[in-house]
Amino acid sequence: MVIYGVSFDVIGKQPIVLLKTVEGNKFLPIWIGHPEAAAILIKLQGTKLPRPMTHDLLTNLIGRFDAQLARITVTELKDSTFYATLTLLKDGAEIDIDSRPSDALALAVRTHAPIYASTELILENAIEFEHEVDDTEEIIEGFRDFLEKVSPEDFNTAEVMSDEALYAERDMTADDEEDEEGEEDEEDEEDDDEHEGLDDESRA
Repeated sequence: MVIYGVSFDVIGKQPIVLLKTVEGNKFLPIWIGHPEAAAILIKLQGTKLPRPMTHDLLTNLIGRFDAQLARITVTELKDSTFYATLTLLKDGAEIDIDSRPSDALALAVRTHAPIYASTELILENAIEFEHEVDDTEEIIEGFRDFLEKVSPEDFNTAEVMSDEALYAERDMTADDEEDEEGEEDEEDEEDDDEHEGLDDESRA
């Protein structure tokens, strides 16, 4: 399979990587985390970083131990969670390691390792088109239960969110939640004051 693109679910605000079979027109969407989406996009877009990210570090470690990432395989979907396997080649022997698909794909784009998906997974979860698909809108129609809307531009210009921006967004969300909790506490205190006033009137 190949990575057809990375976009974002406009409803859940969750990144999605879309895999496509090399032969035919079968597509498989996999929901991933923001850091992993950034790791995949950074490599696909050729962005240069001053220091290695986590997946760059893992790639370097594999090479330093004279091993090779032979392939990655998305194996199954169980309880709404995708599973994958890294297959390393070391001294002529293959070593399988359990992995999240997002991490496996981030490593695959760095090592140019081939990407596979189990036949059962494709049969049960992929959507096939009988003709060549040039417009991602047509793919989205097939994934209407998964995606609300993704345009072709989304796959080509998806923005990489830096760690700093991601943490800033989390901090803003946390601040908003604290503000909401503070407003709720104030409302509760006002309600308590009103109840106390009513109790005093009742006693009078």
